[in-house]
Amino acid sequence: MVSVIHNSGSIKKVLDYNEHKVKEGVATCLEAAYYLKDVDKLTFKEKLGRLQKLAALREGTKVNTVHISLNFDPSEKHSVEKLKEITASYLEKIGFAGQPYLLYQHFDAGHPHVHILTTNIKPDGKAINLHNLGKNQSETARKEIEISFGLVKADDKQRQNVYEVQAINAKVEYGKSATKRAITNILNHVLNTYKFSSLPELNAVLNRYNVSAERGSEQSRVYLNGGLLYRIRTPNGTLKGVPIKASDFYSKPTLSKLNEKFIEHEKEKPKHKARVKNAIDLFFLSNPHSSLQQMILGLHKEGIDAIIRQNKDGVVYGITYVDHVAKCVFNGSDLGKGYSAKGILERCGNEHQAGQFIAPSIFSDKQSRNENEPHLDKFPADSHHVKAHDHLPTTTILEELLQYENASAYLPYELSGKKKKRKNSIKR
Repeated sequence: MVSVIHNSGSIKKVLDYNEHKVKEGVATCLEAAYYLKDVDKLTFKEKLGRLQKLAALREGTKVNTVHISLNFDPSEKHSVEKLKEITASYLEKIGFAGQPYLLYQHFDAGHPHVHILTTNIKPDGKAINLHNLGKNQSETARKEIEISFGLVKADDKQRQNVYEVQAINAKVEYGKSATKRAITNILNHVLNTYKFSSLPELNAVLNRYNVSAERGSEQSRVYLNGGLLYRIRTPNGTLKGVPIKASDFYSKPTLSKLNEKFIEHEKEKPKHKARVKNAIDLFFLSNPHSSLQQMILGLHKEGIDAIIRQNKDGVVYGITYVDHVAKCVFNGSDLGKGYSAKGILERCGNEHQAGQFIAPSIFSDKQSRNENEPHLDKFPADSHHVKAHDHLPTTTILEELLQYENASAYLPYELSGKKKKRKNSIKR
């Protein structure tokens, strides 16, 4: 079992999120513990009111909402009663005994999981301490519950490398899943988890899950109106299916809202640069005569994807690093000259052989092609990146809903085992 905890200051936002899943038919509310009515007789207002009344007892507390997901191994099939028992036991062990909570079971992923909504404000007005809750109390509770309920132990799972497992289990496959729902799951995960400061950097992550965010060419209506489309993308860069407007998604991940994130992430990313730079330096220190492909594979083992940008002739002109541990995306030149495409080629000793390099398909960033709708504008070859400082239409900030992780969108880290693309045509 894997537990994921998110804290917030808005009970309504989290309740909206879970109730929306119910309306979509991909979730059900199993229990309303310590409520005066049975769960099937409660209205939205009553579900919300019970928790808000407690939160109101301590108005000065900014964080009064706790949103937890309990994730189980794909091989496990638990009854509703067992899920209720596991949830009650878990909450008691982490110090939430007697707190009212809502329990939802979600069905929109390849592994069984439940979501818990509660508040950390007790009836006496005191707040339950949330500091290191996930690291300390939750981890202890998880291990005890795995034993007492006979669950598959997360630490014992011997599978593929976690980064490969997450990508494989979350990738969208055209024709095999509901397009909008599948893309929604990926967006919820990536937008809430990764730090990126431009649309190309966001696409560097989305492409790993076979999703692409499209602006179109500078002359297209979509581009001129500041619009954004999301599409399914095959591993070879072909765009499939009908594009979906950003405004059609529940969380409204529009370009103007993403721009708010670009600005925010631009300030947060610098503190994570050292890990990527150190990983690259250590690789070349241990493997001084390695090829570019060997470096790519070496970084991948450290949880870092090096995405090579090359033109149709195979000439390398850029490199993007996606750190799946720090959850940050960096353009090579942002890290320094020695980490740019030119700098890396020099370290590999093949600066003048760039045209001969063919990156492994899972790491290369090729030009996206649209076979179904050839009239749809594509990104121009040299691109105009939407950076944090670009002028964009201003609207409301990305909804708080995107601060909560949709744990169903991917296989959690511990369940996957080992302890311890974006558009090719766009150039920064």
